[in-house]
Amino acid sequence: QVQLVESGGGLVQAGGSLRVSCAASGRTFSSYVMGWFRQAPGKEREFVATISWRGGSTSYADSVKGRFTISRDNAKNTVYLQMNSLKPEDTAVYYCAAAHNYHNDYSLGRSYDYWGQGTQVTVSS
Repeated sequence: QVQLVESGGGLVQAGGSLRVSCAASGRTFSSYVMGWFRQAPGKEREFVATISWRGGSTSYADSVKGRFTISRDNAKNTVYLQMNSLKPEDTAVYYCAAAHNYHNDYSLGRSYDYWGQGTQVTVSS
């Protein structure tokens, strides 16, 4: 069982930066693939980024590629999402997720076993 708690959301102007964090409980954090998803009002949840067990492999949605960076610190049981050059369309609730089993597509929400409660990110124009 893993519990995930996001933090770091807030209000930022367009063009600004924000870093959200996700702290995980448990001693097996390094065995989970971690992902970030987001959901804007009236829209479906969408994939943002994912990172492999040791952080050697990352993948991003096209909409955030070059602006967002996912990273993890296994010693701190924490995964981060650094968001730069933010746009109003990045406004959403951001969720972190953990996948314990192997899947061939970590951009799908169903590949993940555990989810956090989300943190709101609002980008003003």
